[in-house]
Amino acid sequence: MPTRPDAAAKAAMALYADAPRADRAHVRGRWWTAPFTAVEKSLPTTGRVLEVGCGHGLFVAYAALTGPRRIVVGVDIDTDKIAVGTRALAPLGERATVSVGVSGRVPEGPWDAIVILDVLYLLPSAEQHALIERCVAALAPGGRLLVKEMDMAAGWKARWNTAQETLAVKVLRITEGHEFDFVPTATMAQWLRDLDLRVTTAPLDRGYLHPHVLLRGDRVH
Repeated sequence: MPTRPDAAAKAAMALYADAPRADRAHVRGRWWTAPFTAVEKSLPTTGRVLEVGCGHGLFVAYAALTGPRRIVVGVDIDTDKIAVGTRALAPLGERATVSVGVSGRVPEGPWDAIVILDVLYLLPSAEQHALIERCVAALAPGGRLLVKEMDMAAGWKARWNTAQETLAVKVLRITEGHEFDFVPTATMAQWLRDLDLRVTTAPLDRGYLHPHVLLRGDRVH
């Protein structure tokens, strides 16, 4: 069920009060359509957290506000979104920062956790696998990788998601990219196991129109 904004979510969205109307709408829509609360609860409560493909930085802000002992960093290739996010997150100081990244690259670690939310599908499957490998290599001992993607075996929700992404990526150009490639959840989970992560998967789609699924990979050594 979509979670009503808690105090931290309200504070995070309030950071964008001076952003352009379209960006404010995007940030609010992102909250109501993505299971941020469930993903945040899977983060460690302390340490350095990286979000790859952070967009405007809403999850970066939320994770920092819910975890005062976290340092949360976001990177994204969309320079316009990063410009908005940089201004919005300025009041949080070093606790929550965003910057322009290079596609396929992972900032140098070690990171206690790395989060990828609805990004991998914009890359060909081989590039998705390569990015995951680089993320795992950047994890600290005992670090955690969280990948929130869509379960394309989820019937009508999968078909709805494909239609929406076609509109957002190919027609409206709201999301950076030109094509999308949804890798089966089981395949992605095996990628993580092959990289010596202890893997769990959890559906997060109850009450949502989208077939959200979370893959958690813990580095055991």
